[in-house]
Amino acid sequence: MAVNASRGEWKIQHGVFDQFTLRVLEKLRGQGHFEELTQALALGKEANVFIAMADPDVIVKVYRLENRDFKKMLEYLVQDPRYAHVKRRKREIVFAWAQREYRNLLIAREAIPVPKPMAYHKNVLILDMIGGPADQLKDAPPKNPEEFYATIIEYIKLLRKQGLVHGDLSEFNILNLDEHPIFIDFSQASPVDAPNARELFDRDVKNIIRSAGKHGVTLSVTDFE
Repeated sequence: MAVNASRGEWKIQHGVFDQFTLRVLEKLRGQGHFEELTQALALGKEANVFIAMADPDVIVKVYRLENRDFKKMLEYLVQDPRYAHVKRRKREIVFAWAQREYRNLLIAREAIPVPKPMAYHKNVLILDMIGGPADQLKDAPPKNPEEFYATIIEYIKLLRKQGLVHGDLSEFNILNLDEHPIFIDFSQASPVDAPNARELFDRDVKNIIRSAGKHGVTLSVTDFE
């Protein structure tokens, strides 16, 4: 699916864009962050992700304003000291969710390779391509699984030292870029001092142990401490 904005008009396809989001996209485009959306990478319940023409091309992540689990999002936000007093209105929750991923990526990139957040406004986040499009780990098994998963463990540890727990690590949220893992999707990431940080960390560890097992790599909880 291509979404052409060369004439300043956005096409709404399959309910991807509402009028509010169109205005946000137009504002960011007018600021020179990109020229047009050229390819849809993922259309999901939480966000729609596109490649956008720029110099160089960028990723545009559009957080959906409808069909979302606002209650679950709010549960994450209120446990984050930075967002404990977020307004309970649905759009405010989405805006906080987008800002949170932007802020989390700024923190994470100081410790590990992640997409660089370029800009955000309301429910839209713009990211760099971090070397180009890459496949999710679920679709791109590593050639050297032991080395690949050793790097994932190292990144998890470095991220914690930087003050964050990803909270949603899986084969869906790790890219395989030329045999190097890249963590993505940081909207659920939480500070290590959040009340639910240990729960999120334990879930990440469980997911990675299970994922590694699929590729013949045996890991234990102690590997992550």
